[in-house]
Amino acid sequence: MFVLDRHGHPLDPCHPARARRLLAAGRGTYARTTPDRYGFPRLVRPRIKLHHGFQTGDLVRANVPAGKKAGLHAGRVLVRSSGSFDITTRHGRVTGINHRHVRHLQRADGYGYATQKEADRND
Repeated sequence: MFVLDRHGHPLDPCHPARARRLLAAGRGTYARTTPDRYGFPRLVRPRIKLHHGFQTGDLVRANVPAGKKAGLHAGRVLVRSSGSFDITTRHGRVTGINHRHVRHLQRADGYGYATQKEADRND
């Protein structure tokens, strides 16, 4: 599997399991290119990772003022280059949220976080 690290250098050879871990954590990208017979890239990659300052997997909060999806939505974002985002909340997916209504809570850094109530100090 041909994978690039975060600096754009090829990780070759790279075991497929390692490549999947890197890609899932957002640390690498597929080399989306077609090489010619000499190994030089013929095409450019068709996508970038950031759209309007957001990346798929970021934890966000959207405050939509009016319309069918009005309200406060918090969860993981799915980004599109058009600026129309989907937010997956614990109640389901909210589609078609404009990027102007979305604010970062936490960037997708490859780690999973959970919150829990602190223990009472009086115990």
